[in-house]
Amino acid sequence: MKYYFLLYSNSFLQMKNDSLSPIIIAQLEQIVGQAFVFTDQDTRKEYGHDETEDYNFPPHVVVKPRTAAEISEILKIANKHKIPVVPIGARTGLSGGALSVQGGIGLAMERFNQILVLDEQNLQVITEPGVITQVLRQTVAEKGLCYPVDPSSMGSCFIGGNVAENAGGARAVKYGVTKDYVLNLEVVLPTGEIIWTGANTLKNSTGYNLTQFMVGSEGTLGIITKIVLKLIPQQKHNVLMLVPFYEADQACEAVSAIFREGIVPSALEFMERDAIDWSLKFNDTIQIEVKEAVRAHLLIEVDGNYPEILMAEAEKIMGVVEQFQIDDILFADTEDEKNALWKMRRSVGEAVKSNSVYKEEDTVVPRYELPKLLKGIKSIGKKYGFQSVCYGHAGDGNLHVNIIKGDLSESDWAIQVPKGIREIFELTIALKGTLSGEHGIGYVQKDYMEIAFSKPHLELMERLKYVFDPNGILNPGKILP
Repeated sequence: MKYYFLLYSNSFLQMKNDSLSPIIIAQLEQIVGQAFVFTDQDTRKEYGHDETEDYNFPPHVVVKPRTAAEISEILKIANKHKIPVVPIGARTGLSGGALSVQGGIGLAMERFNQILVLDEQNLQVITEPGVITQVLRQTVAEKGLCYPVDPSSMGSCFIGGNVAENAGGARAVKYGVTKDYVLNLEVVLPTGEIIWTGANTLKNSTGYNLTQFMVGSEGTLGIITKIVLKLIPQQKHNVLMLVPFYEADQACEAVSAIFREGIVPSALEFMERDAIDWSLKFNDTIQIEVKEAVRAHLLIEVDGNYPEILMAEAEKIMGVVEQFQIDDILFADTEDEKNALWKMRRSVGEAVKSNSVYKEEDTVVPRYELPKLLKGIKSIGKKYGFQSVCYGHAGDGNLHVNIIKGDLSESDWAIQVPKGIREIFELTIALKGTLSGEHGIGYVQKDYMEIAFSKPHLELMERLKYVFDPNGILNPGKILP
């Protein structure tokens, strides 16, 4: 089966320097209306990038549909003529999943922006994929409900993109990731058929689980047009503390120690010194004193409905971290203080990017192995001459590694850094981890997939892709090496 994709890619390469025919453009305009089809250079360039390094791959045309039926007709045309189609959301991704690397049709999903049903009786919400994640969270919170998945870009990312990448976030350590809340999906297949993948029930043992197969598939198997999400009751209280460590590896060691004491925080975030400094510089309104000797912080939150239980858990956490070399623990006493600490953490990636182009790796290991992973990353950086800034969801063992371009030559950036990344991934796999915890594989990680998977495993993925997308039109050049 693997040879199918080689044939498809050759046909796509032929398109790179060719625009789509006026006949195809006219057909697209007939489906969605002339006002929602764009061939101008500025719009194509705008939709040709996400937050992945400085890449830009403009599609030949940007189309903004409004209904599943319109998407169905678009895909029928694309499938007939073997035109690549790339679903494009809010363009906040970090693995190049929304890049039109082989041109074709950029399917902008921003008009799918309605929350359709908020079912308070069954604790469910039905939403379109173009709804901003934070808007969804705030809408259900007004009813005393919670959608707990909170990626750092939740103020701008779309819920559809979260499903496509199986996004996580700071509170995944207690509440899980996107896949844990998706019950059912309306999907347009690459051949134009429209299906529901499951049922709006908490349990479903009826046939293959196509819903979970779609989650994390990065737009390579179908276009998601409706999403049914499970909700939970809103927790009323939380306690947030910032713990400074004199040694970064001790901060990593403390993570596992907290869980071994029987505590499951609602968030447990790691930030090494450079991440803190860059974020504070980027957010100059946040006033936090960081002593010179401090090398890392853990941001720890516990939540629940009973303040006395939360304080007991916080005291237990203090007993754990005080076994390590730490400075004074900062407790956030007000909502403003809590918001400031979370803003410092959530804006690290943006702060790093304001200083330099960077490659972001999304490594994840069993949490006990975090100290070995961090130490190995720094050693590999020295070997290949690059600086890395590390932070992430330590409670999950998920470490974001920002490799800084800075003053590196183009040759070192193109040749030496990928060698270092390969060694980081080899170390991650050796520690029983995997290549991505929440950002996906997309365009930039696909050539490392053979580190994580055997040849039969990858060939099985190729065959599954072929079953859904026999002409290989949907988001080609992603995930599979």
